[in-house]
Amino acid sequence: MAAAGRGWEFTQRMPVDGAGVEIEEAIWYAVHTRARHEKTVAQRLLERGVENYLPLVTETHSWSDRKKVVQVPLFSCYLFARLKPTNVDRMRVLSLDGVLSLVGEKGSGTPIPEEQIQSVRTIVEQQVPWATHPFLKIGQRVRVRGGALDGTEGILVSRNGDRTLVISVDAIQRSLALRVEGYSVEAV
Repeated sequence: MAAAGRGWEFTQRMPVDGAGVEIEEAIWYAVHTRARHEKTVAQRLLERGVENYLPLVTETHSWSDRKKVVQVPLFSCYLFARLKPTNVDRMRVLSLDGVLSLVGEKGSGTPIPEEQIQSVRTIVEQQVPWATHPFLKIGQRVRVRGGALDGTEGILVSRNGDRTLVISVDAIQRSLALRVEGYSVEAV
Protein backbone atom coordinates (compact mmCIF):
# COMPACT_ATOMS: atom_id res chain seq x y z
CA MET A 1 0.00 0.00 0.00
CA ALA A 2 1.33 3.45 -0.84
CA ALA A 3 1.85 6.02 1.88
CA ALA A 4 -0.24 9.15 1.27
CA GLY A 5 1.69 11.73 -0.76
CA ARG A 6 5.10 10.06 -0.27
CA GLY A 7 5.35 7.99 -3.46
CA TRP A 8 6.81 4.87 -1.80
CA GLU A 9 5.32 1.52 -0.90
CA PHE A 10 5.39 -0.83 2.02
CA THR A 11 5.84 -4.41 0.99
CA GLN A 12 5.11 -7.32 3.23
CA ARG A 13 8.13 -9.60 3.31
CA MET A 14 7.95 -13.22 4.27
CA PRO A 15 9.23 -14.06 7.78
CA VAL A 16 12.94 -14.86 8.03
CA ASP A 17 14.47 -17.71 10.04
CA GLY A 18 17.63 -17.44 12.16
CA ALA A 19 19.89 -17.99 9.13
CA GLY A 20 18.30 -15.09 7.21
CA VAL A 21 16.39 -17.39 4.85
CA GLU A 22 12.86 -16.37 3.94
CA ILE A 23 10.33 -18.87 5.24
CA GLU A 24 8.38 -20.37 2.37
CA GLU A 25 5.78 -23.04 1.92
CA ALA A 26 6.70 -26.58 2.84
CA ILE A 27 8.95 -28.38 0.34
CA TRP A 28 9.76 -32.07 -0.11
CA TYR A 29 13.15 -33.30 1.10
CA ALA A 30 14.69 -36.78 1.13
CA VAL A 31 15.45 -38.16 4.60
CA HIS A 32 18.27 -40.70 4.86
CA THR A 33 17.48 -43.29 7.53
CA ARG A 34 19.28 -46.18 9.13
CA ALA A 35 18.69 -49.50 7.41
CA ARG A 36 15.22 -50.94 8.15
CA HIS A 37 14.13 -47.83 10.09
CA GLU A 38 12.04 -46.24 7.31
CA LYS A 39 8.60 -47.25 8.67
CA THR A 40 9.49 -46.30 12.26
CA VAL A 41 10.81 -42.88 11.18
CA ALA A 42 7.69 -42.29 9.05
CA GLN A 43 5.46 -43.04 12.04
CA ARG A 44 7.49 -40.79 14.36
CA LEU A 45 7.35 -37.96 11.81
CA LEU A 46 3.55 -38.28 11.71
CA GLU A 47 3.46 -38.11 15.51
CA ARG A 48 5.44 -34.84 15.30
CA GLY A 49 3.03 -33.45 12.70
CA VAL A 50 5.48 -33.71 9.79
CA GLU A 51 3.89 -34.71 6.48
CA ASN A 52 5.90 -37.53 4.93
CA TYR A 53 5.75 -40.07 2.14
CA LEU A 54 7.24 -43.54 2.34
CA PRO A 55 6.59 -45.36 -0.95
CA LEU A 56 6.01 -49.04 -0.19
CA VAL A 57 5.89 -51.96 -2.62
CA THR A 58 4.68 -55.50 -2.05
CA GLU A 59 7.18 -58.34 -2.31
CA THR A 60 6.98 -62.06 -1.64
CA HIS A 61 9.81 -63.27 0.59
CA SER A 62 10.55 -66.98 0.54
CA TRP A 63 12.18 -69.10 3.20
CA SER A 64 12.73 -72.84 3.14
CA ASP A 65 9.55 -73.48 5.16
CA ARG A 66 7.22 -70.63 4.11
CA LYS A 67 6.45 -67.64 1.94
CA LYS A 68 5.28 -64.28 3.18
CA VAL A 69 3.96 -61.19 1.39
CA VAL A 70 5.50 -58.05 2.89
CA GLN A 71 5.52 -54.35 2.17
CA VAL A 72 9.02 -52.94 1.82
CA PRO A 73 10.26 -49.41 1.09
CA LEU A 74 10.67 -48.68 -2.60
CA PHE A 75 13.91 -46.82 -1.86
CA SER A 76 15.80 -48.59 0.91
CA CYS A 77 17.00 -46.17 3.64
CA TYR A 78 15.02 -43.20 2.28
CA LEU A 79 11.67 -41.52 2.78
CA PHE A 80 10.40 -38.06 1.93
CA ALA A 81 9.32 -35.30 4.32
CA ARG A 82 7.55 -32.04 3.53
CA LEU A 83 9.18 -29.25 5.54
CA LYS A 84 9.48 -25.51 5.61
CA PRO A 85 13.12 -24.62 4.91
CA THR A 86 13.80 -23.52 8.50
CA ASN A 87 16.25 -24.78 11.09
CA VAL A 88 13.33 -25.54 13.44
CA ASP A 89 11.62 -27.85 10.92
CA ARG A 90 14.91 -29.50 9.95
CA MET A 91 15.69 -30.22 13.61
CA ARG A 92 12.23 -31.79 14.11
CA VAL A 93 13.37 -34.40 11.60
CA LEU A 94 17.09 -34.67 12.33
CA SER A 95 16.55 -35.21 16.07
CA LEU A 96 14.65 -38.48 15.54
CA ASP A 97 16.31 -41.81 16.29
CA GLY A 98 16.91 -43.61 13.03
CA VAL A 99 17.43 -40.45 10.95
CA LEU A 100 20.95 -40.03 9.59
CA SER A 101 20.54 -36.80 7.61
CA LEU A 102 18.62 -34.81 5.07
CA VAL A 103 19.97 -35.56 1.61
CA GLY A 104 21.84 -32.60 0.16
CA GLU A 105 24.42 -30.00 0.88
CA LYS A 106 25.70 -29.61 4.44
CA GLY A 107 22.80 -31.52 5.95
CA SER A 108 20.32 -28.76 5.11
CA GLY A 109 18.74 -30.85 2.35
CA THR A 110 18.15 -30.36 -1.34
CA PRO A 111 14.53 -29.58 -2.25
CA ILE A 112 12.78 -32.21 -4.39
CA PRO A 113 10.32 -30.92 -7.00
CA GLU A 114 6.68 -31.81 -6.34
CA GLU A 115 6.51 -33.39 -9.82
CA GLN A 116 9.13 -36.01 -8.91
CA ILE A 117 7.26 -37.04 -5.76
CA GLN A 118 3.97 -37.13 -7.69
CA SER A 119 5.51 -39.29 -10.43
CA VAL A 120 6.71 -41.85 -7.85
CA ARG A 121 3.24 -41.78 -6.20
CA THR A 122 1.54 -42.43 -9.55
CA ILE A 123 3.73 -45.45 -10.32
CA VAL A 124 3.25 -46.97 -6.85
CA GLU A 125 -0.52 -46.30 -6.69
CA GLN A 126 -1.26 -47.50 -10.24
CA GLN A 127 0.79 -50.67 -9.66
CA VAL A 128 2.20 -50.61 -13.18
CA PRO A 129 5.15 -52.91 -13.90
CA TRP A 130 8.48 -51.18 -13.19
CA ALA A 131 12.12 -52.04 -12.61
CA THR A 132 14.94 -50.24 -10.88
CA HIS A 133 17.17 -48.40 -13.28
CA PRO A 134 20.61 -46.85 -12.98
CA PHE A 135 20.29 -43.15 -12.18
CA LEU A 136 20.45 -41.04 -15.35
CA LYS A 137 21.05 -37.32 -15.63
CA ILE A 138 21.14 -37.24 -19.42
CA GLY A 139 18.43 -37.84 -22.02
CA GLN A 140 15.22 -36.23 -23.16
CA ARG A 141 12.74 -35.31 -20.44
CA VAL A 142 9.20 -36.34 -21.41
CA ARG A 143 5.66 -36.35 -20.03
CA VAL A 144 3.17 -39.18 -20.58
CA ARG A 145 -0.13 -38.09 -22.12
CA GLY A 146 -3.19 -40.23 -21.49
CA GLY A 147 -3.87 -43.47 -19.69
CA ALA A 148 -3.09 -44.38 -16.09
CA LEU A 149 0.25 -42.55 -16.23
CA ASP A 150 -1.11 -39.23 -17.57
CA GLY A 151 1.15 -36.37 -16.49
CA THR A 152 4.00 -38.57 -15.27
CA GLU A 153 7.35 -37.06 -16.20
CA GLY A 154 10.69 -38.72 -16.69
CA ILE A 155 13.54 -39.37 -19.11
CA LEU A 156 12.86 -41.37 -22.25
CA VAL A 157 15.44 -44.01 -23.06
CA SER A 158 15.55 -47.00 -25.36
CA ARG A 159 16.21 -50.44 -23.92
CA ASN A 160 16.44 -53.33 -26.40
CA GLY A 161 14.33 -51.36 -28.88
CA ASP A 162 11.53 -50.73 -26.34
CA ARG A 163 10.67 -47.22 -25.21
CA THR A 164 11.27 -46.91 -21.47
CA LEU A 165 10.45 -44.00 -19.17
CA VAL A 166 12.91 -43.46 -16.34
CA ILE A 167 11.49 -41.64 -13.30
CA SER A 168 14.27 -40.17 -11.17
CA VAL A 169 14.42 -38.66 -7.71
CA ASP A 170 17.51 -36.47 -8.13
CA ALA A 171 18.30 -35.89 -4.46
CA ILE A 172 18.78 -39.59 -3.64
CA GLN A 173 20.04 -40.57 -7.09
CA ARG A 174 17.55 -43.38 -7.51
CA SER A 175 15.43 -44.17 -10.56
CA LEU A 176 12.60 -46.43 -11.67
CA ALA A 177 12.10 -47.65 -15.24
CA LEU A 178 8.82 -48.62 -16.87
CA ARG A 179 7.83 -49.48 -20.43
CA VAL A 180 5.80 -46.79 -22.15
CA GLU A 181 5.03 -48.62 -25.37
CA GLY A 182 1.50 -47.68 -26.34
CA TYR A 183 1.58 -44.47 -24.29
CA SER A 184 1.79 -41.09 -25.97
CA VAL A 185 4.73 -39.04 -24.69
CA GLU A 186 5.64 -35.40 -25.33
CA ALA A 187 8.81 -33.41 -24.68
CA VAL A 188 8.72 -31.21 -21.59
